[in-house]
Amino acid sequence: MRDRTVPVGGVRLGRGGRVRLRPSPGADILDLTLTGRTAEIDAVEEDMEGRLHVAVVLDDDPAGIDLGTVGQVGHRFFFSPEELEPAGPPGEPAAPRARILVAGIGNVFLADDGFGPAVAEALRERPLPGGVHVADFGIRGMDLAYRLLEGYDTAVLVDAAPHGQPPGTVSVIEPDADAFDDAHAAPEVHAMDPVRTLALARRLAADGGAGLPRVLVVGCEPLVRMRGDEPDVAVGLSEPVQRAVGEAVELVESLVEEVLTENTGKEVNR
Repeated sequence: MRDRTVPVGGVRLGRGGRVRLRPSPGADILDLTLTGRTAEIDAVEEDMEGRLHVAVVLDDDPAGIDLGTVGQVGHRFFFSPEELEPAGPPGEPAAPRARILVAGIGNVFLADDGFGPAVAEALRERPLPGGVHVADFGIRGMDLAYRLLEGYDTAVLVDAAPHGQPPGTVSVIEPDADAFDDAHAAPEVHAMDPVRTLALARRLAADGGAGLPRVLVVGCEPLVRMRGDEPDVAVGLSEPVQRAVGEAVELVESLVEEVLTENTGKEVNR
């Protein structure tokens, strides 16, 4: 199922396309203050009268990008297609770009299980290409499952993952989607199991006729493993896992560059 697109300055753009805002003279004062700002299309919506409205989030509003179609007031702005122009040099069409979700997952109160959130926090301080969204999902497996249905081309999940390697070892795998069957699809309320989350997302995608993105998992071997039923919490990463955060950040950036290169010249934003 494809996202709706609209003609913007002679180019058909859809979700993930970058635009420059050109509000009409009769727009309200808030819209007029955004004249010339660049933004990313979050959705193209049709009202009861058949008119199309383009919802955008501003390039310099990370909160708006992370909230996506949650639609928080103050983070999404609506314009008609005529009030937009493709972002980029004049006369150069804005090519579709891959949309990549980087999701930090894990419980910050369970020692090394907080590796994914730590990497997500570090990535927020780094310059990333447009179309790359970083979010800390913590233990909100249901939220992540639904987010995976929002038209991303690739999702990079960052998690503490024991594989029998020395603590602090960082690795990347591409799991087989066929391994996520309905038997694992029951969501967890107080934990985040990537297998269950991906199985749930796959079932939701099948029910809704949508597709799932390619999934990559960046994992780190933990030193301190907790079950979650201990009497006390443990905030903070062990020394080898803390050292691995920087390595994981560089690995994620490398994967993002690789995905964007692979998608150059291809149709994206499916």
